[in-house]
Amino acid sequence: MAIFLTGASGFIGSAVLRALRAQGREVVALVRDETKAQAVEATGARAVVGTLTDRELVEKLALESDGVIHTASPGDETSAAFDDAVVTAVFAGLEGSDKPYVHTGGIWVYGSSADITERSPFDPPALTAWRVPIEERVLGASGVKTTIIAPAVVFGHGGGLPNVIAQAPRGSGVAPALQLIGSGEQHWTTVFVDDLAELYVLAFDLADAGSYYIGASGQNPTVRELGEAAAAAAGLDGRVEPTTTAEVHEWLGEGLGDALLLDQQATGSAARIDLGWEPNGPTLVEELRSGSYAG
Repeated sequence: MAIFLTGASGFIGSAVLRALRAQGREVVALVRDETKAQAVEATGARAVVGTLTDRELVEKLALESDGVIHTASPGDETSAAFDDAVVTAVFAGLEGSDKPYVHTGGIWVYGSSADITERSPFDPPALTAWRVPIEERVLGASGVKTTIIAPAVVFGHGGGLPNVIAQAPRGSGVAPALQLIGSGEQHWTTVFVDDLAELYVLAFDLADAGSYYIGASGQNPTVRELGEAAAAAAGLDGRVEPTTTAEVHEWLGEGLGDALLLDQQATGSAARIDLGWEPNGPTLVEELRSGSYAG
């Protein structure tokens, strides 16, 4: 039997797939088309072409698996209904088995806080408010060993949200500057994607039923620090300029803009203590200045 992985062609899911295959684990991944299937099969995993909205197929794959890791998300207005449908189908397949199910949450549900832990109250922006009732349902499930991973801002290999900073508009004139998201005083709590993938594997193997872990490396740079690193890489001598909330909304949209304006810091220490997680990847500042986002 194999681990059933969703989102295997996505940013987080592809890293989880690499981590599982590096350990020689058998993986079945549900993908949307033959091109994605070929990429999955190149890792040695088995690909099934279909959709996560096909309840019978998802239930069957879950039933036949050793457990499920769910990382897929459309990232749009259909996300709530999508996640709810996936959870329903997976639980129908896993019910009563006590097999592991690892569900992907997100750090933004905590709102702004200088010390986010798993015990912090939720205060989500509009963009991710839908996560809370679904996560309550996951944690309250019986007969399934459920775990939620709430990733910080995920980066690495030139992918993910840091591209918003790396590709931010530049001003004009004699000394152009890279535009920040807001004042730049807010912190982003971050995690390298390969480190995060290792956390998913540890949670699948070791986490208790009903557990919840924040996937954060403990690096919490300010957006100004990130912008200055990106501006240095872009040949702007580190020059940055703040923007207003209205400008952020015009640039990124109100939902994403408000999420990226949150001021968040976390350590991710619970996963280290409980699961032995050891994040050791580069920092996002390093990656923006001279790594996969530079140039």
